[in-house]
Amino acid sequence: MTPPRRPPRVAGRASPRQSPPRAPTTPPAPSTDHREAETPAGPDDTHRPVTLAAVVGAHGVAGEVRLKLFTEELERYPVLDAGGRTLTLVSLRPGSNGAVARFAEIADRNAAEALRGTALTISRDALPRLEEGEYYHADLLGLPCVAGEEEVGRAVTVENFGAGDILEIEKADGRRFMVPIAQAVTIEPERLLIDPAFVE
Repeated sequence: MTPPRRPPRVAGRASPRQSPPRAPTTPPAPSTDHREAETPAGPDDTHRPVTLAAVVGAHGVAGEVRLKLFTEELERYPVLDAGGRTLTLVSLRPGSNGAVARFAEIADRNAAEALRGTALTISRDALPRLEEGEYYHADLLGLPCVAGEEEVGRAVTVENFGAGDILEIEKADGRRFMVPIAQAVTIEPERLLIDPAFVE
């Protein structure tokens, strides 16, 4: 992928983030552009689907659809899976709260409306190869989160409200809490280490 790489805005976005070297005993300094990581995290299933966008409705009468984007580089992936159906991206432009897209296989408004709520995915192994110290947000989802020796929950989303990436963790009882990734998270291959000071 040609630098600079743009950071994902929400969980599941496809763009990787570059991470600085790990500080040996202290959490990294706050940063809006970097996160601490040792190696790419996530399961070994490289063929699992990664959601790049979701159809939220039709736009106009010619078959265009409104998309909620989970990557800033959707144009890099012109062939997408839509629930077992292949869609070929013809055009993409900014739209209200997302983007407006045209797919070769969608010819009218009825066909566009039928896609409402459909996730548009690619296989994890179709994403660009990561450099050392990089990872994808999608690889963090589902990982156990450990503070000290205690598992405190699992990673469910990554959000960015403008001041850096935030990891949302779901506890066993269903309650959730958020921690800043740059300040509180160390990524290991099969788990996320959470600074106990940030655990609710």
